[in-house]
Amino acid sequence: MPRLRLAMIFAAVLPLTAAIDDPVRVEQGQLSGVPGSTPDLRVYKGIPFAAPPVGDLRWRAPKPAADWPGVRKADQFSATCMQTPYPEGSLYRSEPQPVSEDCLYLNIWTAAKSASDKRPVMVWIHGGAFTRGSGSTPTYNGEALAKKGVVIVTVNYRLGIFGFFAHPELNQESEHHSSGDYGIHDEIAALQWVQKNIAAFGGDPARVTIFGESAGSWAVNVLVASPLAKGLFQRAIGESGANFAIMTKLADLEKSGARLGSVQDLRAKSADDILKTAGAFSVNIDGWLLPTDVSTIFARGQQNDVPVLIGSNADEGTAFMPPKITMAAFEATAKQRFGANADRFLKLYPAASDEDAWKASAALMRDERFGLQMRTWARMSKAPAYLYYFSRMPPGPLSGHYGAFHASEISYVFGTLDIGKRVWQDADRKLSETMSSYWVNFATTGNPNGKGLPAWPQYDEKKDIAMGFGDQIEPVPVPNKAALDFLIELRSR
Repeated sequence: MPRLRLAMIFAAVLPLTAAIDDPVRVEQGQLSGVPGSTPDLRVYKGIPFAAPPVGDLRWRAPKPAADWPGVRKADQFSATCMQTPYPEGSLYRSEPQPVSEDCLYLNIWTAAKSASDKRPVMVWIHGGAFTRGSGSTPTYNGEALAKKGVVIVTVNYRLGIFGFFAHPELNQESEHHSSGDYGIHDEIAALQWVQKNIAAFGGDPARVTIFGESAGSWAVNVLVASPLAKGLFQRAIGESGANFAIMTKLADLEKSGARLGSVQDLRAKSADDILKTAGAFSVNIDGWLLPTDVSTIFARGQQNDVPVLIGSNADEGTAFMPPKITMAAFEATAKQRFGANADRFLKLYPAASDEDAWKASAALMRDERFGLQMRTWARMSKAPAYLYYFSRMPPGPLSGHYGAFHASEISYVFGTLDIGKRVWQDADRKLSETMSSYWVNFATTGNPNGKGLPAWPQYDEKKDIAMGFGDQIEPVPVPNKAALDFLIELRSR
């Protein structure tokens, strides 16, 4: 048999080479990954970026991960950080995963051919109200984005009481006289690990984009504001979450924490017992991570000067509403909250039936907690900002009820539409292809625009234009503008 023909046969039956030579060497040792769904991809799961925050390290800033001997297999996702699953019936409920305090791990998807590729890097920070979620959620599979030329990183961070507990004794332990915000410090530790090690996976540490949704977007917003994150990323994407409302102060949060007992006694308890502890746990203005509140940092122009791509969805509030809201209760709440401006409010959020009252309540939540926050972020950004509005209703039996609900855009961004049981249409796939391309372009250059895509204008407060992602993909006047202006007018009084 001729040698050429023999070579062709072997080429047909042998697998293609993986994306990057394995193992790779990082600061702590060598790592071997696993192939992705195609031979040009390689995935590294469960990479420790910090020491396990257990025992005496519970409620301390993250410490460096330990070195390991030989080659560590990065073929399994780690346990998720301590949390309780979403309740039955929740739109966000999924199969419960193993949980552990030992959870500070990240995951990497890369299609780079070598360490010299220097591809843009996108670091995903998951949502879940700082109480739930993980970087291994199937919707966050990074393969589709990696195939478009970026290196994808997803991270875990401490949640709930483990991530956001403050206490006077913890302040005394800290050389910065602060406590709480440990979950955000975990994210900073992950970004520091990326700076030191992502080049080994073909990534460019000088082109890092942080992106997240809901609490992940709150975190992105905090990282943009924090001096501790300076230089760790060059662009930021926020999906449905920012912190331009009143924020919790350390003094208030530590008073709440002190009621739970001494830190020594609390550290002696099991993680399961700690998880059952009720209390107030949130990002706080600790004087170190955040010298003051986010609004003031932005107003002074002291935030990290990076371009931002930010936006929200058309039906953010629907997933959080009770089953029924009566018109009488809605009107009573309007009078209580808005007083002399209640009539103006009811014209902007009209209700002639209980069903209308439910929809109006969901619309108010959408505008107050999401739409207004994201537009404010665009307006206060020093660097170029690109604002979007997502209105595509994902298919499904309850699509008419939930609409373009909170977090519904994530599958489009990641290109993971085939996960789950929804029957997607061609329009959904086209929208996903377009949105993911915008996100990758932005990570690559700081501008989402590119060949073959509808032009996305930079945000201009005078024009108040957002990129609409719905049945059509086109720039649109910022939706619900009159309501947003009303809410900001009342807030400024």
